[in-house]
Amino acid sequence: MAKVRVIEVHENVFNTNNLAANELRERLSKKKVTMLNVMSSPGSGKTTLLSDVINRIKDQYKIGVMDVDIETSLDAQKVADKTGVPSIQIHNGGLCHIDAEMTTKAIDEFGVDDFDLLFLENIGNLVCPAEFDTGAHKNLMILSVPEGDDKPLKYPLMFSVCDLVLISKMDTLDYFDFDIEKAKKNIKNLNPNAKIICVSAKSGEGMDEFVGWLKETINN
Repeated sequence: MAKVRVIEVHENVFNTNNLAANELRERLSKKKVTMLNVMSSPGSGKTTLLSDVINRIKDQYKIGVMDVDIETSLDAQKVADKTGVPSIQIHNGGLCHIDAEMTTKAIDEFGVDDFDLLFLENIGNLVCPAEFDTGAHKNLMILSVPEGDDKPLKYPLMFSVCDLVLISKMDTLDYFDFDIEKAKKNIKNLNPNAKIICVSAKSGEGMDEFVGWLKETINN
């Protein structure tokens, strides 16, 4: 039987991406720009939640939004319409993630001199985005109540790499079998350092605490 040669490229790909991510992070820090990588599954309410919090702080900070999707510019347009802040759409060529090189190219087009805070609204996916460092200063993940409290067990890497987990759509809690304490425990078992905030853009629950976390992150 002929021997099959195996070539490992996985590690090299991530090493190259990590170098690009560190370079971008350093570049943004020198410009005093904070970038947040926002991840979630499709339908989590990411765009609505971001629009709400942006409207709460846009008079205090210069904010830009970069939305990642396979096709269309619907989400970027929604944010722009709801908040009035600069927003661009990044089409990632059908990939399930965005990496540091793609993020850098987008920032080169967008520019950073006019911003204090950049939101990178990553593609809706709980697997691939967690694997790639985008160059962001912090990773933020949104888990909505309708998705179920077992998501941390099913997608452990996503919850392991996040600095902040927002449990969203708290206004729907009475309609779904979602155990808040169980979800928090599962998240903390994976990531003891993760901050967890329960929020609802509809009712306003937890939004002040979310704003406080953003301000602390920007100032640091």
